[in-house]
Amino acid sequence: MKEKILEVNHLMFAYDRNHQTLKDISIAIYQQEKIAVLGANGAGKTTFFLNLNGVREPTSGEIRYRGELIDRKNINKLRRNVGIVFQDADSQIIASTVKAEVAFGPMNMKLPRAEVEEKTMAAIREMNLEDYTARPPHYLSGGEKKRVSIADILAMDSEIMIFDEPTASLDPVNAQVLEEILDKIEEKGKTILLSTHDVDFAYRFAKRILVFCDGQLIGDGTAQEIFEDEDLLKKANLKKPVFMELYDLLKDRGKIKETTEYPKKISDFALLL
Repeated sequence: MKEKILEVNHLMFAYDRNHQTLKDISIAIYQQEKIAVLGANGAGKTTFFLNLNGVREPTSGEIRYRGELIDRKNINKLRRNVGIVFQDADSQIIASTVKAEVAFGPMNMKLPRAEVEEKTMAAIREMNLEDYTARPPHYLSGGEKKRVSIADILAMDSEIMIFDEPTASLDPVNAQVLEEILDKIEEKGKTILLSTHDVDFAYRFAKRILVFCDGQLIGDGTAQEIFEDEDLLKKANLKKPVFMELYDLLKDRGKIKETTEYPKKISDFALLL
């Protein structure tokens, strides 16, 4: 059994008195999980993320990090260990050079200068940004800015890494590069949560899927469990991934061998044909 890292109990959050944005969310997140968070715009995904990393404070309920109840006195523990990459990289980037941007987090953690340098350059190398260290990040391309934003949280060595719509505005090549980066992050033992509207990406990537609708968590299961639930998909305004629809079509026509698990890659289909 993997170790529980983050626990949310009866989380409620409201931006104003007239509308509850998050409604009684309870969930446990474990070490090295790959979780996709799905739901329509306004379902509460981003607000949920902002509560998880301490940018927002719950109206009621509790968040525990490794068993410790998080409150205003120890909120920085949550912020150090739960990093977030926002959908709009420009809203996250603040420094005048790429190196200064990546070093910002470790410096704020008041680490020794040598350790700041070591963590900064390791993250820059990981994201293949060595040739960009002295360049102003605001003038980089969308894909390059995304890599800088990821380097930001890599340098802080966050245990949980959150990505809010990571493939938004990326072309297909850079989206593929991002998927490869996410795989490398998982190999380092990190826990990854990401929100996306791309159900095909979520199906390929996630071992667990959370579904939000109108501020409520209405689905929590494996990718296959979630995407086989027609009623859930309809309620959340989601659709089946293309590979699942293609498999069902070929199976119904007797063109493919039946299996207990849906294929996720072309190579999986090749084995069944």
